[in-house]
Amino acid sequence: MQVRAALRNAGSDGLPASDAAFGALMKAAVHDPDPSFNRRFVEPALHAFGRRRVRSALLEYLRTGTDLERAGAARAWYWTALPLRLPNARAENGLGESRTDSEDRSVLVRVWNETALQEFVSNENLDVRRCILPGLPLRPSAYPPELHALVVTAVEIARSHSDEYIRHRVEIQVSG
Repeated sequence: MQVRAALRNAGSDGLPASDAAFGALMKAAVHDPDPSFNRRFVEPALHAFGRRRVRSALLEYLRTGTDLERAGAARAWYWTALPLRLPNARAENGLGESRTDSEDRSVLVRVWNETALQEFVSNENLDVRRCILPGLPLRPSAYPPELHALVVTAVEIARSHSDEYIRHRVEIQVSG
């Protein structure tokens, strides 16, 4: 619990965040099972290191992590759209992204969505699917033409899934 508090407070106290702190924040965010509490690790990382670096790290967990880490990356990804509100948080090496720089967020979001779609279809782990589905666009138009059939497959998998939450969630997403 003390580690959580120290990491969380580092950004709000104006302490410089090292590369080691970045790794610790990302690991804590991905490994924390509480989808609300993990925000306390994502937010300082966003402020100190920038949206691109945080999203890239989570994308790497989604691509190469264990099932636990893949599910955790999907839970943490939700918080990467937060507005930046901690003016004192900064990277120790000064290489964090400027809040005034225009970031090309659409590229990483597109890559995340495509990777998450492929992971949802190919990975049968229940927690991975439960965590990916809420953030997964299920409109073919959200993907390049070569992935349209995969969207249909994802919807079919979710609709016929043995898990009630997944069946319920997909209907909310495709009807909304």
